[in-house]
Amino acid sequence: MKDELRYIGEKVVQNHRTLAQNVISIPEVEKSDFKLSERVDFRAKLIKYFGQALYEDLDIVTPKITVWGKKTAESAIQYQVSLSDSLRATSNLRHVIWNAFTEELEQKQFAAITMLDVSKIIDPLIDHLFHIFGETYETYNNDLMKIAYTALEDLSVPVVPIVDGIAVIPIIGEIDTHRARLIMDISLNEGARLNLSKIILDLSGVAMIDTMVADKIFQVVKALKLTGVETIITGIRPELAQTTVKLGLDFKDIQTHSHLQQALKKLGVGLVF
Repeated sequence: MKDELRYIGEKVVQNHRTLAQNVISIPEVEKSDFKLSERVDFRAKLIKYFGQALYEDLDIVTPKITVWGKKTAESAIQYQVSLSDSLRATSNLRHVIWNAFTEELEQKQFAAITMLDVSKIIDPLIDHLFHIFGETYETYNNDLMKIAYTALEDLSVPVVPIVDGIAVIPIIGEIDTHRARLIMDISLNEGARLNLSKIILDLSGVAMIDTMVADKIFQVVKALKLTGVETIITGIRPELAQTTVKLGLDFKDIQTHSHLQQALKKLGVGLVF
């Protein structure tokens, strides 16, 4: 039985280039910038690996197929080929391989069980290949999401320079633990990068201030003070001020103003508006 598998495998390896050229590409891949010559090279290499799998140690062949799957998926992503189209194209390749196996079985009149043995080797490798494709596409999409989320986070805490040494950070919406950490990190980084002496933290767009939010604000103020940056808080509306008093929160050591224009005027830049 091993001799039959070796014979079939070696035949596939010998004709791997011809077999690769017989694969029918799906229209979506044909329309992409993924060149035919490049696709044939990829197919030929995989077909060769499948042939080798019939007579070589799978511990040697499987890693090669893993690398092939990752590299091919990355190329498909580069040429904007979707995951579903990539899998369909690989399925077409499967048909050519099986036709080659079947032809050899019929010509040499090998036992039917030989086909079963071939299936036991090749099918798990194809399943493994599909898994690698899915994993590579998922990693790519996750990376895109991280980039988009990071950009969105940066937009959620904008630092707006007003004049040399002074910038405003307008906060709109809720402040949770994660966003509070973001405010801390961005204000410290931008304070150093822009060589700021004062940062105005405008809270006029914050609907609610509770103990947690106030505590986080105090932490930001403290951290900035350690770097030599004074924090001025604006936009604490009367109802929010009453809430902070009821909660026992004390802003007396922090310079505050009812609105941004008032703070800028006090700093001598009121004419900007």
